[in-house]
Amino acid sequence: MSEELSFDILHTVLDSAYEGIVIVDKQARIIHFNNAYSRITGIKKEQALGQPVTDIIDNTQLHMTLQTGQAERGKIQVISGQEMVVHRIPIWRGEEVVAAVGMLIFEGVSELHKILEMHQEKERKADKALADSQKKNKKQMVTLDQIIGKSKEMSETKRIARRAAKTLATVLITGESGTGKEMFAQSIHQLSPFADGPFVSVNCAAIPEHLLEAELFGYEEGAFTGARKGGKPGKFELADQGTLFLDEIGDMPMIMQSKILRVLQEKEGMRVGGLKPYRTNVRIVAATNKELEQMVSEGGFREDLYYRLNIIRLHIPPLRERKEDIPLLLSYYVKEICERYLASPKHFTEEAVKLLTAYNWPGNIREVVNIVERIVSLAEGEEISATDLPSMVLRHQDSHAPVSFSGGETTEVLDTVRKESMEQEREVIINVLKETKGNKSQAAKKLGIHRSTLYEKLKKLQIK
Repeated sequence: MSEELSFDILHTVLDSAYEGIVIVDKQARIIHFNNAYSRITGIKKEQALGQPVTDIIDNTQLHMTLQTGQAERGKIQVISGQEMVVHRIPIWRGEEVVAAVGMLIFEGVSELHKILEMHQEKERKADKALADSQKKNKKQMVTLDQIIGKSKEMSETKRIARRAAKTLATVLITGESGTGKEMFAQSIHQLSPFADGPFVSVNCAAIPEHLLEAELFGYEEGAFTGARKGGKPGKFELADQGTLFLDEIGDMPMIMQSKILRVLQEKEGMRVGGLKPYRTNVRIVAATNKELEQMVSEGGFREDLYYRLNIIRLHIPPLRERKEDIPLLLSYYVKEICERYLASPKHFTEEAVKLLTAYNWPGNIREVVNIVERIVSLAEGEEISATDLPSMVLRHQDSHAPVSFSGGETTEVLDTVRKESMEQEREVIINVLKETKGNKSQAAKKLGIHRSTLYEKLKKLQIK
């Protein structure tokens, strides 16, 4: 490429630039004055070329840049009565300054302020989105009052959970799979001194052993192949000043158990690939469906960690030990699932309730949701009878003595269920009406029902 062509290309680029650009020779005379600078100052390029820069540009310091050889960036300069942001850059040839470039980056400080304001607005929106997300997550979290169960066993479990929540002690929740251990963990967080902080849940059995340390403690950039640029915080960092729920703690590898123990003792963790530990203030709630005492005696779980976790023990009874809660659960979930699937309301017959109450529910609450969801999807009509029930429920009835409910007791159970359901529905509608300040159209929209349906419910539930 010839020098002449290169010179033409350079001039085209400089003239096309959005920023104002002026170049002076070593005598401080203007040798290039681009279109943007001409537009900003109102001086034609022909008038500026060959003139001393001090005669053309107000308050310029380019002649000083030639003398000092020092670059200046982001300086404020008043041009045509307006504050502007400029760069001044010397051009060296060997040990001599032969020229200097002045670049007008912003056509006024006001433009810079606008850019800063745009960034600040984006940050405010991002902060608001994060706060809204945390608020939404907090609203979606379960409270003890929302956990269904009026039996003596469940009432005692809730009482212990309320007392445990008020302390800072570690809680170990035990119970069979599907009993709702995470629901209790969320409830404890909501009532605890850490309620304003985050609730972070991690399933220790679901994460591969070689990734669990990085997941819990985070990692630094370059800690391993594929590590994210800038590193990544772990669950302990994310849960700082909040609650960390370690689900399926009995499935945690022994090497990780020792690291968890250190965090509990020292209140500090270390990222994978990190050199400096970080402080963490986290309330631990752990859960397991395994017999940790037996695992300790067999060497499958660290004894010292077990005693660190087992400060407050909360056992969630299985459904077969609190059968009087089953009709309540059936009533709640059939209503909730019908609404979610936009299906017409359905209800169980007395015979269906007796059969489902007699069933042992090995999958506990999780199995209740699964079976009710299946029944709602397949049953025709509003009434769910014995013929609509899954085969395993009927097989269980064939191989076990029937539930000893007399007709009067069955009616009493069903009446209790209906009453509980109506009370819950009444409470929800009243709360939504309060949120919408009595606006029934907004309330109906928020409840996901038609306004006429809301009016019917207001009349039925005697809400004024």
